[in-house]
Amino acid sequence: MDDSNKSTLPPRGHDGDEAQRQVPDAKDVASQPPSSSDHSDNSDHSSMAEAKDLDSGNSSSSEDAAEDVENLSRVPSGPAYSVFTQPMIRWIVFMCFVSAFVSPLTANIYFPALPVIANELGVSINQINLTLTTYMIFQGLAPTFFGDFGDAAGRRPAFIIAFVIYFGANIGLALQRNYAALLVLRMVQSGGSSGTLALVYAVVADTIPSSERAKYLGIVGAGQTVGPALGPVIGGLLSQYLGWPSIFWFLCILTISWLIPYVLTVPETGRKVVGNGSVPPRGWNMTLIDYIRSKRQPQNQSSSQERQKIRFPNPFNTLAVLRNKDMALVLGFNAIVYIAFILTTSTLSSQFAEIYGFNDIQLSLCYLPIGAATTIASISNGYVANWNFRRIAKKMGVTIDRKRGNDLRGFPIEKVRLQIAYPYLLIGGLIYIGYGWALHFETPVAVPLVLLFFIGYFVTGPFHVINMLIVDLYPEAPATATAANNLCRCLSGAAATAVIQSIIDSWGRGWAFTFIALLFLALSPILLVIQKYGPQWRDERFRKMNQAAEMRQVEAQEKATALAEKSDGVVTAAPYPCGETSACKFHPPLDSRSMVASLKKA
Repeated sequence: MDDSNKSTLPPRGHDGDEAQRQVPDAKDVASQPPSSSDHSDNSDHSSMAEAKDLDSGNSSSSEDAAEDVENLSRVPSGPAYSVFTQPMIRWIVFMCFVSAFVSPLTANIYFPALPVIANELGVSINQINLTLTTYMIFQGLAPTFFGDFGDAAGRRPAFIIAFVIYFGANIGLALQRNYAALLVLRMVQSGGSSGTLALVYAVVADTIPSSERAKYLGIVGAGQTVGPALGPVIGGLLSQYLGWPSIFWFLCILTISWLIPYVLTVPETGRKVVGNGSVPPRGWNMTLIDYIRSKRQPQNQSSSQERQKIRFPNPFNTLAVLRNKDMALVLGFNAIVYIAFILTTSTLSSQFAEIYGFNDIQLSLCYLPIGAATTIASISNGYVANWNFRRIAKKMGVTIDRKRGNDLRGFPIEKVRLQIAYPYLLIGGLIYIGYGWALHFETPVAVPLVLLFFIGYFVTGPFHVINMLIVDLYPEAPATATAANNLCRCLSGAAATAVIQSIIDSWGRGWAFTFIALLFLALSPILLVIQKYGPQWRDERFRKMNQAAEMRQVEAQEKATALAEKSDGVVTAAPYPCGETSACKFHPPLDSRSMVASLKKA
């Protein structure tokens, strides 16, 4: 097909581009590129005006609307999706990989030391197991605070606070010799380490457009999935040769090794704070090196860069994600898939010890096959997802804009992501059933170990793909959406791990794992529903967000007008969508009353 006949998805919109720091409304998230020079870019203003007319239904006829879409799709101008260089993006992704590795590592690293800790503290194994349950509960709750805080204040402050809390908790855990202290400090430790889980996916969404994002999300997801596999191995070795307190001293060293380079060199990426990276950060959003340079060479801040107002994190923003039909179905099914994975890892040590009589070191080594497979699955699925994006875009005649990112309106991102998951679910379900019956008949250890590898690849494959889709569906607040995902999977995982041993005792190993496999296979048609109706639900959600943003704009303008009437008629206008505080040729002065009336009518 000739390039001149191809349509190009416009480089804005649902891909997560947000307006400048002073205009973080949903309208801007859905239709505004992050640039401080938009007011002088005529072609860019024209495309935004056309997009606004199309979204609000103001075109004179369906033919004119179609023509406007075609004209809009050919606009090549606009700022880059991210101004960060490729080496810097790779460095940021690597730091996110390590951060994603920390929380699951921490959750599993002291599994081999549980009997020793129980004996030394003089408590039962059931009491020690309670620290696992409380850890998982806080693992679900903490991201609801840090995700919302990271979306509002920026990624750097959220990361730094989370790791400082985590570091302090590890010092306390290494020094304590009391069960109550262990229980409380494990909750604090979980709050710090788990708070970063929502942030790592958001950072990738900040810096990389959707057409290229899956590969990097796969790398970050590999850190999250390899932690449960390597944690018991590291913990078993440390506990065996250095004693159980060395586990927490090791985590302290890991924290410092991550925190120092992060504070020094990793830039702020939050699009509500720095846009596409072109808006200079301020205060604690600056790297330490940049902060020192700014003190030595002070520069005048632009008058438009007002001091950022930081609100207290609202965890209910995370719950609000579940009110959206598409997000509720996606998060619900993802939690079911996660249950299958977490029940495999949580029962592995007890089942292998009972069947094969392995010691702690041998049990920790049994986690390596599933850990290696989850890492391979996460990284390879990222490349496959990018390939599928390009394949469907080519089939639709859409040109991918790798520099500026693409508008996902009218693009079936649900189909792009979920097509990959279907074969994984079918094959993974069959392997999962085979694993349960291999344990039931107590086959040679090589059989369940091989099946564990394939479970790690095929069962976690859909989990990684759906994680990518969650970021694509909620670009205006990816950290909050990831926090909602984390909340659903951790709470469901905590409930499942609490009852799985009773199910195995009652039904036997074979039927217990067969039931879990049949559960996620029976619910897999949910993905077909999402693929069919998801684009419509997504458009409805963004339309409501745009209308709400316009209403807020009008209300702000009315307040400014009322204030001006009390202050000698000097009007301080609310920011326009382009980021300016005064009218321009593209945004004439607002007629507040008529606009409110028209919006209410719409």
